[in-house]
Amino acid sequence: MRDPKCPYFDKCGGCATQHLPYKIQLENKKKRLAPMLAPWFHLEPAWSDNSDTASSRQTVRRGGSRGASSGDIQIFSGDEWNYRNRMDMTFTDSGIGFREKGKWWKVLPISECTISNHRLNELNKEVCDFFGPEYDAFNVKSHEGIYKYAVIRTPQNDSSISIVLNKQSPRLDEATAKVKEFAKKTSANNVLITYIKAKSSQSIGEEYEVVKGSDMLEETIMGKTLRYSAQGFFQNNSIMAEKMHEYVHDLIKSHKPNEYASLLDLYGGVGAFGIVNADLFKSVTSVESFEGCTVAAKDNIKLNKIKNMEAICMDAKRLKQVNLPPANLYIITDPPRSGMSQETIIELKKLKPELIIYISCNIEQLGKDLPKFREYKIKSAAIFDLFPQTNHMESVIELVAK
Repeated sequence: MRDPKCPYFDKCGGCATQHLPYKIQLENKKKRLAPMLAPWFHLEPAWSDNSDTASSRQTVRRGGSRGASSGDIQIFSGDEWNYRNRMDMTFTDSGIGFREKGKWWKVLPISECTISNHRLNELNKEVCDFFGPEYDAFNVKSHEGIYKYAVIRTPQNDSSISIVLNKQSPRLDEATAKVKEFAKKTSANNVLITYIKAKSSQSIGEEYEVVKGSDMLEETIMGKTLRYSAQGFFQNNSIMAEKMHEYVHDLIKSHKPNEYASLLDLYGGVGAFGIVNADLFKSVTSVESFEGCTVAAKDNIKLNKIKNMEAICMDAKRLKQVNLPPANLYIITDPPRSGMSQETIIELKKLKPELIIYISCNIEQLGKDLPKFREYKIKSAAIFDLFPQTNHMESVIELVAK
């Protein structure tokens, strides 16, 4: 045990594990993943650790009744503090902050967040200093008030603040004018106003106004420029996201795809995995259900001068409608927390790819999906700790055809 760094710990509903030394946090994450992989690797559920705790890359070897040496779980970690590049801050009558632990209706004002990057904390202060005592904070019980959230994003190359307003408030015009005044004073590159209905808990939406700059943000991954919507999804830990992309790229490269090989980037978002790995394949297809992400993916393909890639807007469960090559197919699948639909899994198995790289942010769902791929064996497994001080993580599983 250790003393939490954050003065709000155990009151704020965010971080859950600051009281544990970071080494223990990493060990616990490996212990959560290991039992799900044991049946594949023929391993006993016992746990052992021979990792170098001073290293950001740790390997755990687990021997079992058949001594399967392939049962290594690698873990990649970075800075445990000041890593997040996005926070959805909630307005209160005395500042902006996060929901209190166990009290969804109550907000704890936060002056500085220890897991947010320094730039994000700077912008957090700018919001607090400008709006000051004039908050008309939205009340989640009465559904009254105007200011709902300040969504602050600070990727490596950019910054934005989206002030989320209750579109049904009688003070909407007044608040809109105040945000426009704020846009002239803030150091954020981009400022948006997002309009959300009173009874919606969403902090992003399709109805928004760009007050300053653009509604697009920019990040660089492995030398590729990726633009994405300030209203959309992108990884919240820039440094660890790049480490994960490097790992996946090296993983695919180790399989030595031939000159006819193709890649399917499933749940492709703005095209990141497809674009980063396009140089290894004859053709790349990105499939994403959200139209805004697909539009961004097409723009990113052009921006990075990728000639062998296309982006398709389609629900993954309609995968059979995509014209994919019958052989030499590789797949990266990065589904949401809900995992892949049964229709998607059935179609993936029909395609018989040589390699499936399953990236999961929800290991409970991963544990449900993996047994459906009995025609494959797990060659490697890795954890990327994009979310220190929490129980969340990203897992990367390498599945090869038997």
